[in-house]
Amino acid sequence: MSAVTAVPAAANAAALAHYAARLAFETDVSDVAADLAVGEPGIVVVDSRSLESWRQGHIQGAVHLPTAEIAARAAEVVPAHVTVVTYCWGPGCNGATRAALEFARLGYPVKEMLGGFEYWAREGLPVETVSGAARRPVDPLTAPVTGAACAC
Repeated sequence: MSAVTAVPAAANAAALAHYAARLAFETDVSDVAADLAVGEPGIVVVDSRSLESWRQGHIQGAVHLPTAEIAARAAEVVPAHVTVVTYCWGPGCNGATRAALEFARLGYPVKEMLGGFEYWAREGLPVETVSGAARRPVDPLTAPVTGAACAC
């Protein structure tokens, strides 16, 4: 018996609803990078990590707003009606999920960036540190090393 098909795939209507819902809640580093590169005014990227983590490195153009401060400071830092994109360390951390929940409680449209800062850096995208802007080499397990988009 197939390990893949032992539990049958969902019916088409259920699959459509599931995958559409995932895209309503999540985005990825390449889509965020593309929007930041063109100055998309409809999003604000929020780093929900500690100040020490922020100083170690963060996405250029992101706003630093630790999860514990979102309820008190969101209105002064994030304009109403923009889509908030939250991120934390990486896929092993649920900090971006907690931050997204806080923004949703405040009524903001919100998405979580899959992969977090880890995959942003691993894909060779620009990061800001206390020493200035930097780019790490592309990890060939996460993105094409040629600089071409994966076209997914």
